[in-house]
Amino acid sequence: MNSPVVIFAQAGIQSRWTPAFAGVTVLLLGLAGSPAYSAAVSPVASEDEFLMDVLWDTYTNLPEKQEPRIGLALGGGGARGLAHIGVLKVLEEEGVPIHRIAGTSVGALIGALYAGGVSTTEMEEMSSEIGWSSLTNYSRLAMVRLVLIEQPLSSKNMEVYLEKHLQGKRFDELKIPFACEATDLQTGERVVFKEGPVALAARASATIPGLFEPVVFRHRYLVDGGLVGNIPTDLVSLIGADVIIAVNVTSDLSRFEPKNIIATLNQAISIQSESKSQEELSRAHFVIRPQLGDITAMDLARSAECIDAGSLATRRAIPGIKRLLMDGHLETLLRYQRKPHEKV
Repeated sequence: MNSPVVIFAQAGIQSRWTPAFAGVTVLLLGLAGSPAYSAAVSPVASEDEFLMDVLWDTYTNLPEKQEPRIGLALGGGGARGLAHIGVLKVLEEEGVPIHRIAGTSVGALIGALYAGGVSTTEMEEMSSEIGWSSLTNYSRLAMVRLVLIEQPLSSKNMEVYLEKHLQGKRFDELKIPFACEATDLQTGERVVFKEGPVALAARASATIPGLFEPVVFRHRYLVDGGLVGNIPTDLVSLIGADVIIAVNVTSDLSRFEPKNIIATLNQAISIQSESKSQEELSRAHFVIRPQLGDITAMDLARSAECIDAGSLATRRAIPGIKRLLMDGHLETLLRYQRKPHEKV
């Protein structure tokens, strides 16, 4: 899967394709003529959609299939990262398995919850209730302290919130292997979490420097992982993913004018991480980029819009993702279709 990248600008989709999939057309035509499938044609479904559904059904039912391990790299972006919930929801509905997850910042929060068994339905409900005051000790008084006596806010509530929903799970207790990253504020080093308490690790990955107190862990002072890398494609590969799907929720920096402390700090992190984004995205086999318009990193109140944007971008991406996964099984699919009653 090291072939050239093809970009679908309108859908916010980027994927890698291999020449082997050219033979799929032949297979599709053969399947379309099969009596077993002819009766299933819907008058409203397009021919392409129908043929894709037929092929995907055949793929998911292949005996003794060696499935690639699919990994999600969930990037940072503040409130815009709630789009990750919509992405996960559609992948589930379409039967695309998720074997590994890595996250940075908000991607670490969403990834940790999902890896820990929290459903997308639950996360949708949580997102409609969540606010900065429920995740931090944010208040007018706390902001005055920040400005006047340089006392940062605390993100301890975030850890408590995660502990509650994850039921205190450690990394080795998660349903899906998961990893996240933070930044050592003293050395500038990237700190990767793959073991230990999940809630603390995710909190560290999402701690905005300058606004929140660093998370102290093993004599390190940890802050947002976006300072050293925003879309952890290499990290999800490190924990065993064969196929990498990256979700990019970063914004066009030129569209936003920072008007407060939080927005300014978020913008600074985005600028820092932008230089590495292209390198990170080049490692992905498929990139989903939800179209989030003018939603800023601080717009937690627009969670429903973010989730919808994630769902829409993933719906558009599904045919490409399925082709990507089936590409490695083209020969098997052809053999299975020719000899449907024989073991492949």
